[in-house]
Amino acid sequence: MIQVEHMNKTFKVTRRSAGFSNAVKALIHKETDTIHALSDISFSIGDGEMVGYIGPNGAGKSSTIKILSGILTPDHGSCLINGRIPWKDRREHVKDIGVVFGQRTQLWWDVPVIDSFELLRDIYEIPRNQYLTTLEELIDLLALEEIIKTPARQLSLGQRMRCEIAASLLHTPKILFLDEPTIGLDAVSKLAVRDFIRKLNRIHKTTVLLTTHDMQDIDALADRVLLIGKGRLLLDGTLSDLKSRCEPPCATLDEIVASLYREFQI
Repeated sequence: MIQVEHMNKTFKVTRRSAGFSNAVKALIHKETDTIHALSDISFSIGDGEMVGYIGPNGAGKSSTIKILSGILTPDHGSCLINGRIPWKDRREHVKDIGVVFGQRTQLWWDVPVIDSFELLRDIYEIPRNQYLTTLEELIDLLALEEIIKTPARQLSLGQRMRCEIAASLLHTPKILFLDEPTIGLDAVSKLAVRDFIRKLNRIHKTTVLLTTHDMQDIDALADRVLLIGKGRLLLDGTLSDLKSRCEPPCATLDEIVASLYREFQI
């Protein structure tokens, strides 16, 4: 379903020192650095898999998700999802994917959540009967009945994240990309989100790619883990594979990942 081969992505970043004189100099001559966000990344993910994509800040996780979503175009390499190139066949591609960015929103801030859902129905051209059936299921599974008539700005973070996930699934995508979906959530909200993702995968066989720093999310959801650091794919295996690399034996998944970061010097 997802096939990535030798994918590379670089960004140019402008830098200058503080102060007015340096700001004036920067108008004439800009100093730039080249950041290698992704370097020769290759992996494949099959139908119905739940894969954790982990690594430190700046490792390249979000850049990968944006390329897979069709938001960014890689410098080199190939990516096929359901036989489509995401950034070239974006209109058709987005009908098959759902994306949740933990620090961004797709809900309109000052209107009730249900109005945002209705607008997304129009954007995705979802048939009315299909929309109502899916909406009813999402309201039940995510416990949204009491909050969908409330403006997004008046929701707690946990309530809003449940609505964000529902918004990404209204068009019943085959693939769900989750970029830090539980960031800032309390323990109860995290458990609710994890439980829903497991049900979604079990009932609809939805493929899930999850990036997170919360190793409890990985332990609860992922059958397989991809470890990325400094733009390079360092490890692709099961949780058991990760644990076997930790010497001496580590007590928690956080300790295992910290040990791997030290091993790969990331």
